[in-house]
Amino acid sequence: MIDRAYYIRKEINRLRKEKNAIILAHYYQDAAIQDVADFVGDSLELARKAAQTDANIIVFAGVYFMAETAKILNPNKKVLLPDPLAGCSLADGCPPDAFEAFKSLYPNHKVVTYINTSAEIKAMSDYVCTSSNAEKIIRSIPEDQPLIFAPDKNLGAYLNKITGRNMVLWEGSCIVHEAFSLEKLIELVVDHPEAKIVAHPESEDAILRIAHCIGSTSQMRNYIKNSPADTFIVATEAGILHQLSKEVRDKKLIPAPSSEDNSCACSECAFMKMNTMDKVYRCLRDETPEVHIDSALAVRALKPIEKMLQLS
Repeated sequence: MIDRAYYIRKEINRLRKEKNAIILAHYYQDAAIQDVADFVGDSLELARKAAQTDANIIVFAGVYFMAETAKILNPNKKVLLPDPLAGCSLADGCPPDAFEAFKSLYPNHKVVTYINTSAEIKAMSDYVCTSSNAEKIIRSIPEDQPLIFAPDKNLGAYLNKITGRNMVLWEGSCIVHEAFSLEKLIELVVDHPEAKIVAHPESEDAILRIAHCIGSTSQMRNYIKNSPADTFIVATEAGILHQLSKEVRDKKLIPAPSSEDNSCACSECAFMKMNTMDKVYRCLRDETPEVHIDSALAVRALKPIEKMLQLS
């Protein structure tokens, strides 16, 4: 009897070759999806890869805003999302109508939005950024230009702190990065006093204050790989540990504890985990669900995305 997982991997490999397809996966995807992907990266790396690919079909194993971004960058390619219900608390928490009303309160402000937003929000923006390049993009804007930053208030507050800006912040947050327990983290530090803490800037300020490294998924990975330390407490979605564990086999990686009483005691994004190997296989086989974006909206949203890629 053929093993189901083996069969699915074999069929995915056959189909992507036949259809000239590429599978892009975020670090927060399940390990099996990361292993079958052509490329695994953070939001900035995935946007760059989507902009550069010559594939006819892009299977985006991530959440909806990421697949939307890939479609905006590739209007003539077919972009597939294994599960169209894979959303994002940040994107969902910044509805276009409400944000438009918020923006109207600050008519002299330019808008910088985190990539974790819908195409409609990107179309209202002057700049788009990721956690990898947010500081660089903020510093590229004249200091006397007032700014709105959305939708992540924690990332926005961190950027205000390190750049000296006073950006107006939309009150949004990531349910994954707000779930870390400071009390449990301190208990871990007591048990592992030699450990270095690495944290994503979407985390709350109390977590960031005790971190040795604050950065995007890729920046945290680079810090861990290059640091002489051998033990790390990692405050971001636990999916990052899969690739890291293969790259730094001699180092100990401890997921930062969540305040949730769950079995793994770490923080996972339920939206990211909605994609499965079965869904990747079926969407590649059937070429659906496909991401569609109104062409006029896509043109408006493309401008700040292209500006981001140029500045990066």
